[in-house]
This record gives sequence, structure tokens and C-alpha cells, in this order.
Amino acid sequence: MTSNTVSQLLKETKLQKVDIKGWVRTFRANRFIALNDGSTINNIQCVVDFENTNEAILKRITTGAAVHIKGELVESQGKGQNVEVIVNSITILGDSDPETYPIQPKKHSFEFLRENAHLRTRTNTFSAIMRLRSSLSFAVHKYFNENGFYYMHTPIITGSDAEGAGEMFRVSTLDQKNPPLNENGDVDHSQNFFGKDTNLTVSGQLEAETYAMSLGKVYTFGPTFRAENSNTSRHLSEFWMIEPEVAFMDLAGNMDLAENFMKSVISYILENNIDDLEFLNKRLLDEEKTKPQAERSDLNLIEKLKFVTENNFKRVSYTEAIDILRQSKPNKKKKFKYIIEEWGADLQSEHERFLVEKHFKCPVILFDYPANIKAFYMRLNEDEKTVRAMDILFPGIGEIVGGSQREERLDVLKKKMAVLDIPEEELWWYLDLRKYGTAVHSGFGLGFERLVMFATGMGNIRDVIPYPRTPQNAEF
Repeated sequence: MTSNTVSQLLKETKLQKVDIKGWVRTFRANRFIALNDGSTINNIQCVVDFENTNEAILKRITTGAAVHIKGELVESQGKGQNVEVIVNSITILGDSDPETYPIQPKKHSFEFLRENAHLRTRTNTFSAIMRLRSSLSFAVHKYFNENGFYYMHTPIITGSDAEGAGEMFRVSTLDQKNPPLNENGDVDHSQNFFGKDTNLTVSGQLEAETYAMSLGKVYTFGPTFRAENSNTSRHLSEFWMIEPEVAFMDLAGNMDLAENFMKSVISYILENNIDDLEFLNKRLLDEEKTKPQAERSDLNLIEKLKFVTENNFKRVSYTEAIDILRQSKPNKKKKFKYIIEEWGADLQSEHERFLVEKHFKCPVILFDYPANIKAFYMRLNEDEKTVRAMDILFPGIGEIVGGSQREERLDVLKKKMAVLDIPEEELWWYLDLRKYGTAVHSGFGLGFERLVMFATGMGNIRDVIPYPRTPQNAEF
């Protein structure tokens, strides 16, 4: 007999013999086992005949123990489930120490669970988050595959800084205590493993552009790294990025693609992960009750997701958005932490959320940003003050997607690089794209963990990735 999963059995209407393996969540009255195998957020109740079960076995059925049960699936006699398992035999698999097992059936703080990240998916909250993360990952690949994109693996080790931030992790095999020096007294990177100074990538975008200009439509989905010494709830040192790039597509097409993509992946989890979403929704509603009325969200988790899938995204220029914000009550009454005074301001999360949640009451795409607050590769508009950039803003989180039409004109790109002191020899291959068969092209970037945060309602990015990497933390 092949093993059944808890997910399969809870959907069964046919009474049958079963063979099931999983972990004990709780064991009540020496009789009722709540068993979970990770296939669903729901447990299945297994009823033990304690009078005919070896006492030594009963003592080993503790929270966290792995067990193998053979029995019969029957209609449940209790409330809360349609079926349950009458246990005919039970085998304890491996060891289980109830005295030291950290994930007891009680409420644990997220900080405590981060310290036990190797076991935190034994809890309902984290098993739901990681199933949703898996489903979102599948939905990303599914969308791009069905829409004619090619999946590209961009290099993790790079000699360029795509974002121009300079906060990168160096990759080196040189002796840290006694590195070779050149005649100027600087570290001689020509003797390094790659013959030059190299780092872990912050983005696969520039390399993806090269492939888009031959394959048409490509996307990357892989790990990226940033050495920013930030300990906020929104920053990780290692995170995953989704970055599509499309040839012959302008900014309007880019906005169409991003909106369609976001609606598609969120619709997928609404259709396929509703049990996990309903559990997380209830958790958040309980959490909201503990907050002051003024801090409570107008939308619950599932309503936020449907807010995205059921509304058209409003497209607004940066200039129009600045005018709206300057005239808004929170700005005039100085309720914003960052007061909007003039055109050119870099919008903060509070401004983005106001536009989405209070003013337009739908997801918003802002476009045509000031050139001096955006990256060098974004196409300069005819006014020479703005670039063809776009950001998508969601409720509760603000910016979630950032993209642009890329600068395809060689002379303009060279001028922008010169102003920002970016050496042409460092990106000679990127400039080559503008020499040979140059064409309009666009793309966007989406931090995958930011998407998982939105989809799960979690407030800290460290809780939506299996093992968070942050300053002073590389455990597990």
C-alpha cells in the first residue's frame, strides 16, 4: 500500500484502509493524535485505542514525533472534520525528546521562531507561508512560460554594479591578511581568481537585456545580494528577484505586462491556496484587534489580494501625483512624516499608500519620474527632466514593482554614464547593444520576498524566506 497524504485523505469521501506518515502536532487524552505531514495546513485526527496499545509506545507519542500509522478512514464522530483515522498500528519513526523540543503547541514569538528557523515550518503560520511561497514561485514560471518568455540564468558573480549603489559583497581568493599590491599600493586584483575585482550581483537586469535583444522575451528569477548595513523589517542581504526584459516593447507595454503578471500570480494563489490564505487572514484579523482603531487596516488579507485582481491599475504621472500629494490633507496638516514641498521629491511609502488606499482606491502605476532619482539605464524623455520609469503601488506596502523603458540611444546613454562617473570600459558589452541592432526595449524588477510579504500579510521580510541573511546573521 502506498502512503496517503493528509491533504488527500481530508478530501476523501470513500471509507478505506490507509497508510499515513507525519508529525504529531498534539496528542490528547492518550487517544487523539492531530497529525500533519506538510501537505496542508489542516491536521487529520487519528484515534488510538489506548487500552490495546503498548504503554511504551503511548509515552513516545509526543509533540514533534514522526509516526507511521496504518488504519481505517471513517466518518468522524467529532466536530471540525468530516473524516478521521482509526489507528490499527502505529510506529514511532526515529527519536523524539519532548523535554527539549522547542516547537510546543503554544504561541511563540516570531523572533523565537527565527532562532529556530530549521523547525519553524512545524508551525501553522510558517508552513502556510512556505506553501504560498512555493505556489507563487510556480505561478511566476507558469505565467512567463505561457506567454512566450525564455528563462535565463544570469551570473551571480559579476564585475558590474547594475544599480550603482556600491553596496556589494566582494568575491575574492586573495590572502586577506597579506594581499598582493600594485605599484600604487592598491590591492592588485589582476592576481585575483577572476583577474579583476568581482562581486555578488545585485541584479540580473543588464545581462537579461543582452538576451532580450536576441531572444525577444526573457526573464530571470534568482538570488541577488546587497551589502547594505540595514536591519529594518524590509531589507535582506540575500533575496530573490524576478526580472523580465522584452525587446520592441515601450513603457506602455511594460505597464500592461506588469499589471497582467501581478494579477495572474495573485489569482493563482487565490485559486490554489485558499486554506492557507484563510488561516493567515484569521491570524491577521486577530492581530488587528490588538491595535488602536486608527492603525487598523481597512482591508483584510484576502480583500487586499482581490483589490489587486479585481481592479484596473490607475496610471498616473509622477508630476500629477506630486500635485495630488501637495494638496492632500495629510500634507497640508503635516501628518506625513516626509512633507511634499516641491517637484523632484523621492516618494516614501506613506505617500504611495495614500495614493492607493485613500485617493484612487485601486492599485496605482506611477510613471515618468525625475531623471535624477532614477537609474542611468532608464530612457530620457524629450523634456530631458524625466525618464520613462514606472513603479507599481499596492495597498499596505507601497511600491512593489519598479521598471522602465531602457535607454537604447548610444549617445544619450554615454552622456548619462559620464555624468554619473560610470566607466565605459566596465560596461562595454552593454554599450554594444546600442551599436548593433539597437531597439526600444523595456523591463521591470520585482523582489520576490516583497511579493510573498504582500500575499501572506507578514510584516517582516525575514519571515517569508526560509533562512534570512541579514547583518550579523548567517545562521543555518
